[in-house]
Amino acid sequence: MSELFGSKEKRKEMMKTLIRRIHEGEDAERIKREFMEVLKSTTPEEIAVVEQELIEEGLPREEVLNLCEVHLAVFQESLQKESDQLAPEGHPVRILMEEHSAMVNVAGMLVNASREGDWKKIQELAEKLRSSETHYLREENVLFPYLEKYGIKEPPAVMWMEHDRIRELKKRLYELVESMDESSIEELQNLSVMLSEMLSSHFFKENNVLFPMAIKVLSEQEWYMARKEFDDLGYCEFTPESVLKSFGTSVKEEPRPSATADGLVNLGSGSLTLEELIAMLNTLPVDFTFVDKDDRVKYFNEPADRIFVRTRAVIGRSVQQCHPQKSLHVVNKILEDFKAGVRDSADFWINKDGRLIYIRYFPVRNDKGEYLGTLEVTQDVTEIKQLEGEKRLLS
Repeated sequence: MSELFGSKEKRKEMMKTLIRRIHEGEDAERIKREFMEVLKSTTPEEIAVVEQELIEEGLPREEVLNLCEVHLAVFQESLQKESDQLAPEGHPVRILMEEHSAMVNVAGMLVNASREGDWKKIQELAEKLRSSETHYLREENVLFPYLEKYGIKEPPAVMWMEHDRIRELKKRLYELVESMDESSIEELQNLSVMLSEMLSSHFFKENNVLFPMAIKVLSEQEWYMARKEFDDLGYCEFTPESVLKSFGTSVKEEPRPSATADGLVNLGSGSLTLEELIAMLNTLPVDFTFVDKDDRVKYFNEPADRIFVRTRAVIGRSVQQCHPQKSLHVVNKILEDFKAGVRDSADFWINKDGRLIYIRYFPVRNDKGEYLGTLEVTQDVTEIKQLEGEKRLLS
């Protein structure tokens, strides 16, 4: 029997059959017994490839997300990994896995505290969960882009969809915690249980499928750069100090851009050294990102206080991969209009952490009117909106 499933292609086709049968409603436990032999020899990479191919063949991404729970339960016995076996301390994957463990623990304590009606403990644990947002940002803005560079796009996209589901659940939970209304304690208990179960399921998939696949494809240099990006974005309140030890310090950093032959960049209306140009762009009181005509992220400035997360891992990434699925239709509509020449700007404004954020998009064209790409400009206009009268003296 093991010889029958020895071929990687045969195992892959067999797994596709498995997942399609689950999709059609067959009992997962019966399928598990029937295909135990192939499951024993299945690798995490093969599961991820199968998911990606099924989506490319027409199975909706949302459907694959819903099926993940079932087919991973079928594969579970052959997947369990230990974090210290997968990656050493200091490695980005080890950091993420240790945070997974800590978050599951916090979510479990929140379930108990909500059942006991201990509001002080509930508030304390909710604050710890709030600090977990950087965990998801590091995955979405560093790990996922690196995987996409190797053609691994659908598994990260499915995980990002789960991130958004987790965020929605936490948002409602935080609202209940802030109200401290005794009449909402039952809803709080239910949400706590749902969050605990959702985190456990999501982290299992990442630990046993996504991370082993990333370990296999990313280079030592890329892991070194990923760790630097992780450090820049920061960690959770509960990230264990033990896993933040230095990592990959012997690896040389990628060379920085060099200036032109004469040391100057001719900008038409003047010339600057590369150092001056970079410093000037980073001093501007706005965040901006340039997406080229092929919808690839090509450049972003690096001001001291960014409004939204940007990491160098996204350079070369499709801009569509940089946005959640729910907003893709807006992104694509803007780009289509810019390329067709029917729109010269698009703007939005949102409230973020008590600040008014103004987001604008502009098509970038050359002297001939040819489309070169799109510029996104983001600015905190809270104080600007409050300006009145005049100010003519330096205070």
